[in-house]
Amino acid sequence: MNLLDLGPDPRTETLRRLQALLVQRFGRIERAAAQWRRPEWVLVQGVIGARTKSEVSNAATDRLLKRYGSFEAVAQAPLEELQAELATQTYPNVAAERLKASLTALIERRGAVDLAHLAKMDALAAMQWLEQLPGIGRKIAAGVMNASTLDRRAIVLDSHHTRILQRMGLVPPKATTDKAFAAIMPAMPDEWTGADFDEHHLLMKKLGQTWCRPAAPQCAACTAQSLCKTGLARTG
Repeated sequence: MNLLDLGPDPRTETLRRLQALLVQRFGRIERAAAQWRRPEWVLVQGVIGARTKSEVSNAATDRLLKRYGSFEAVAQAPLEELQAELATQTYPNVAAERLKASLTALIERRGAVDLAHLAKMDALAAMQWLEQLPGIGRKIAAGVMNASTLDRRAIVLDSHHTRILQRMGLVPPKATTDKAFAAIMPAMPDEWTGADFDEHHLLMKKLGQTWCRPAAPQCAACTAQSLCKTGLARTG
């Protein structure tokens, strides 16, 4: 045995137990094949979706594609027109600017709004490629890899998910999204598929919206309290 082999990461079993508790509380969240989107669609949805409910951003993305016919045409649309089209978003002006910039950069690199080349790349390398585009950070890049037809094992970390990981003691307390991603990925159960990663993220989001809120978390009522460093400290 390698003397540096410290054995299984204990966080992996915590994540398995956490997933079981979340499924017991919220039920399964299974994505049907028909709901999977092309990576280009997921990219656009992510860019325009800051602080906006997913269903609203989904509808806005579909609306853009229906009006303009292609994401190449969206990139060529006047900024003011895009801002009006994205009026449903929380920050429509910022969303339009970021969308136009990211799509324009993608067209310059690929000749079209086309991410087909990512299918042949390692997931981390593909995310790093995406992050060279304006407005694309680790959350959006991971979403493109995981929540699309690419179906990769990449965990999407929004503010809810990252906050819970920090409070549970599974990642450093002040970890950025990038650092939290790097910290938690090695602990993700090997048997989990891309769909399992997606379900885990959506369940964690529900947990963050229900009990583990930014202010005044309801630790005593939380279904994950027994696994949480902060929850045990606050209720012990």
